[in-house]
Amino acid sequence: MSESPKKILIIEDEAPISNIIKFNLKKEGYEVDTAFDGGEGLKKALGGDVDLILLDIMLPVMDGFEVCKQVREKSNVPILMLTAKEEEVDKVLGLELGADDYITKPFGMRELIARIKANIRRVSGMAEECDENIMEFGSLRVDMNRFEITKNGEALDLTLREFELLKYLAERDGKVFSREQLLEEVWGYEYYGDIRTVDVTVRRLREKLEDDPGDPKYIVTKRGVGYYFNVG
Repeated sequence: MSESPKKILIIEDEAPISNIIKFNLKKEGYEVDTAFDGGEGLKKALGGDVDLILLDIMLPVMDGFEVCKQVREKSNVPILMLTAKEEEVDKVLGLELGADDYITKPFGMRELIARIKANIRRVSGMAEECDENIMEFGSLRVDMNRFEITKNGEALDLTLREFELLKYLAERDGKVFSREQLLEEVWGYEYYGDIRTVDVTVRRLREKLEDDPGDPKYIVTKRGVGYYFNVG
């Protein structure tokens, strides 16, 4: 029995761009739905079985940042943000709000498809893990199979990207990884962005995991090198 096609939601108000993306994704075998404003996009994102969202920033009704924020409150579906701006603040803000990736217009279709495949493959790979794998570090309990983490018995809301970075570091306790290494290993492909992506994700993780994010216990910075996980 063949696997059902993955479903991608395109939230983009410029019809020519939306249409050409839709055309190329359908050629790749994806099921594609579209929305042309943030309100409609949010409704479809939360109301359907979506495997990945392509989300423009500049949208009518509700901008992409707000859509991303509201989706993240209820879903861990991968979000790839589309932006026509080069400003670093836009990219960082998208990541801060829980986006998994971003790509700047104009972009090549091959690059976009590679990004989509990498993000979907990452999520599918995590879901296929079946061995019992629970790790405990002080007040933290990490269930690697269910992608769940609790602190003092209370569930923490991590995005899949945050969970994957935590998992990667925790399974290699004490080993220091540079930002470039983490981009390659955790993001899972030749990343076209910059190393600040790692810093943003680490900062978000610390805010959720640490009692004092300014003096982290678990995800520690090795000055001039990168990050490592410390069990204490």
